[in-house]
Amino acid sequence: MSVVQILAVDDSLPWQRFVQSHLEAEPEFKVIHVAASGSEGVQKSNELQPEVVLMDVSLPGMNGIEAARQIRRVSPGSKILFLSSMDDIAFIQAAFEVGGSGYVFKWDAGRDLIPAIRAILLGQRFVSRSVTGWNGSSDPGSKS
Repeated sequence: MSVVQILAVDDSLPWQRFVQSHLEAEPEFKVIHVAASGSEGVQKSNELQPEVVLMDVSLPGMNGIEAARQIRRVSPGSKILFLSSMDDIAFIQAAFEVGGSGYVFKWDAGRDLIPAIRAILLGQRFVSRSVTGWNGSSDPGSKS
């Protein structure tokens, strides 16, 4: 089995350490770089072409939504999984609109991060189990 190369983009050092230790406990995953800003995330995505980009929404300078939009252009093969504390439905919707494959709340990451990465690598969408009020449509106010 090949190792999945992952770029993590988050400005919180404790969160960076959590992600690295959590993922590197799994032999199929390798964090190849940790970026602390949206612009660095775009640059490293362009250079490294990771299979998965873990993206925070709230970043210094360029936010994660804009960074993801640019990553879609420079590294179109990368799957983008948002990991964020932002629980507003508008952010979740925006994450998918810019090409995100999943959205995991940071407080759910202990149980959802690994299944989310596996799901998006299979071409499936993933949202945290605790997301409520969002049905995955293009209009966050619509009902399925």
